[in-house]
Amino acid sequence: MIADTAFAPVTLAPSLSSTAFLLDIDGTLLELAPTPRDVVVPPRLPETLRSLYERTSGALALVSGRSLTDIDVIFAPLQFPAVGGHGAEMRLSLETEAVASRAPPMDNDLKKRFTAIAALSPGIIIEDKGYSIALHYRLAPQFERTIYEAVSAIRSDLPGAPFEVLPGKSVCEIKPVGFTKATGVRELMKHAPFAGRLPLFIGDDVTDESVFEIMPSYKGVSFSVGRQAHGVDGHFGTPKDVRAWLAQLLNDHATVTR
Repeated sequence: MIADTAFAPVTLAPSLSSTAFLLDIDGTLLELAPTPRDVVVPPRLPETLRSLYERTSGALALVSGRSLTDIDVIFAPLQFPAVGGHGAEMRLSLETEAVASRAPPMDNDLKKRFTAIAALSPGIIIEDKGYSIALHYRLAPQFERTIYEAVSAIRSDLPGAPFEVLPGKSVCEIKPVGFTKATGVRELMKHAPFAGRLPLFIGDDVTDESVFEIMPSYKGVSFSVGRQAHGVDGHFGTPKDVRAWLAQLLNDHATVTR
């Protein structure tokens, strides 16, 4: 176990040949933005990810609540293996264009009911991910309680509807039950080049906790960002710290192998 300090992960020097890097995006690699479309990819990050992907023989995956299409837009023209939509969809490798769908799309009538909540304020941004609906309220934080009350009212009206609510950082997301980031990671770890490696997961939000929980079963390690989440091996202060650590890890590896 690594000491509980703000930059504990910096003391870790994982082997690139035996580690599978699993990285959340928003709040972990990238700073959060007022809306999902406003995120900014720092100039050096794509090269860091590309180098890490190459030096691990492809054992790097992005694990996100975003759809695979959205992930690819953010990091274009680069693509990486990924678990998207909180485990709803997955790209196991870049050798094939096939995308494994992990769940059926969310019911359209249910989507409409949750989408209607945005009428409360123009500051509430709807993100339709196909498999889920996210209500972003970073531009209207005063409506947080009202949004969750409206979602609870829909749940009460449809007690048998198979959906769950994922609270996040200024976002309320509603998705069908049956899949999570953890189920996506478990599937990913069955396939080469991830299988047989020790996973290293970095995430920041409540939706990442399901992955934190399964890391011990793989003898892996996990780190949270911005807070010391329960069960993690350490944490970073900010996404900038995560990016700096990944870049330093590559530099150290290059020095050793010279």
